[in-house]
Amino acid sequence: MNILRFGFRYWKKYLPLSLLSKLFSLVAIVCDLMIPLLSAGLLDYIIAYDPADPPAAGLLDFLYTGRFGAPGTWQLFGTLAAVFAGVLCTRLIFLYCKNVTFQWCGLRMECTLREETYAKLLDLDGETIARYNMGELLTTMNRDTISFKEMYSRIFMNVFDSVVVIALSIVLLATLDPSLLILPLALMPFIVVALVLYLKKARRLFAAIRDGYAEINLDVQENVDAVRIVRSFAAEDEEIAKFDRCNEKVRDLNCREVRLSAAFNSVFTAFQQVGYVGTVVIAVLLVISGNIALGALTAATTYVTKIISHITQISRSFFMMQNQLVSGGRLKHFLTEESAVPDCKSALVCSPRPHIRLCDVSFTLGEKQVLKHISLDVPYGKKVGLMGGTGSGKSALLKLLSRIFDATAGEVTIDGRDIREFPLEQVRREFSYVFQDVFLFSNTVDANVAFARPDCTQEDVFRAAEIAQAARFVEKLPDGYETIVGERGMGLSGGQKQRISIARALIKGAPVLILDDASSALDMATEKRVLASIKEHCPDNTLFIATHRVSSVMDCDEILFLRDGEIVERGTAQELIALDGAFAAVWKLQTSDGQLDDSSYGAGEE
Repeated sequence: MNILRFGFRYWKKYLPLSLLSKLFSLVAIVCDLMIPLLSAGLLDYIIAYDPADPPAAGLLDFLYTGRFGAPGTWQLFGTLAAVFAGVLCTRLIFLYCKNVTFQWCGLRMECTLREETYAKLLDLDGETIARYNMGELLTTMNRDTISFKEMYSRIFMNVFDSVVVIALSIVLLATLDPSLLILPLALMPFIVVALVLYLKKARRLFAAIRDGYAEINLDVQENVDAVRIVRSFAAEDEEIAKFDRCNEKVRDLNCREVRLSAAFNSVFTAFQQVGYVGTVVIAVLLVISGNIALGALTAATTYVTKIISHITQISRSFFMMQNQLVSGGRLKHFLTEESAVPDCKSALVCSPRPHIRLCDVSFTLGEKQVLKHISLDVPYGKKVGLMGGTGSGKSALLKLLSRIFDATAGEVTIDGRDIREFPLEQVRREFSYVFQDVFLFSNTVDANVAFARPDCTQEDVFRAAEIAQAARFVEKLPDGYETIVGERGMGLSGGQKQRISIARALIKGAPVLILDDASSALDMATEKRVLASIKEHCPDNTLFIATHRVSSVMDCDEILFLRDGEIVERGTAQELIALDGAFAAVWKLQTSDGQLDDSSYGAGEE
């Protein structure tokens, strides 16, 4: 029931139109149920009319009073034919209106669900998202949204139609002869028991099928991203075999579902046939005994068939709902996830010249304590370098600044206020972040650079590329700035992608620039030019540089050397070299005779 209530929050937006579609359906059903009575009238009052033994009065007896033609005449036949045609046309018109309205409601709900899952994906923090694999996320956003909306649009409509048809058919059968209801009502308990047994099996099976498709999506996505690695290791056969195992697993699960559905359909078809044949026998006995007319027999068998078939349709609908409830459960779980980095709805605005402080900050990710008791004072315009080995906590510290993560202890402040008191959008406007892992969109170079400011001028793009030392190689691309870089930047070298990502950060124009190992793929000469250009054109900006190269941080105002999440050394480059500790050891490894190794300065990288 929780899943149904969750879905109703989205469906209630379209409730008025949904009710209108049910009204259209009701009219179409009434017209459909009139057709057997009209057929019975044609048989009893035209084809087999006996003036000596007139049929018993029925719901449509007003048509046979002589006002529209005497029984057994062409005039009455014409009247019945016209009514028959009118009822059929009305039914078709209202069926069309019903199908258009309920399908529109379903598509709108599907669109809303997909929009909200995508927005949730962007809203959740990295730690929470990491609990989902890519296949699971893709299945949630596509397959689950489609499946779940089908329950509210199609399945509930089918159940409504079936309930109305069963109720009206029972009433009409009772007007013909109540004894015709004996067999359909007697079969209902058996149908309910069979349905309950099948539903238990179906729910588990549909959950397994859904997980199987998620595995396939994950496998395909990984191989799209890692296609060059697969080829370089000549591992195509292994990856094909792995995909085949996932594919065969889904095939086997679907075959089990087919067998279960076939058994389900066979049982309910058997109930339908028993009901039909039994009712025909009862109706024939009633005709022979003179209790009902011959036309009533045809109408009665039609109504019994409808009752049994719609009971079966309700059963099938509940069977299919098990799949949709599985999808709804996954959607509900994802959309109700709480972000570990909650937004703040305050009206606070960050300063254009932020003064940043970290006060005894610690951070735990999962079971691991990544940062321990970090304190740092960064007035606006300060240049801060971060060094340390892999896993020392450099990237984690920088991500705390823009609230990609939140500190688990201590406080990060901007101008003396806790960073969590500002709206997330305000905080993140303060930072231009160049991530360690470069990501470029499947778009033009121009669009990638202008990502943060799509309305910027072409001159702004050129200037940012020039500062990032990207202009020379971009101009040599086949279409210059209009060159499509390919998915994730394929076709560009690592250094080229890094410089485009630096240009993308620069064009944002935020007061704080964060370079998280952003020049690792550049040679030292190019890196030196990039950093010099940034400091020349953005002299007042606060700058954080996380790197493994001492050359990148030599002129920083303060350098932090981290080990296992703790600051073990801090100071200027000269102070740390004089200290002769961890930083000095790295400096000696990367320099020759106390001078930076600048042997590559003359070459550079395009």
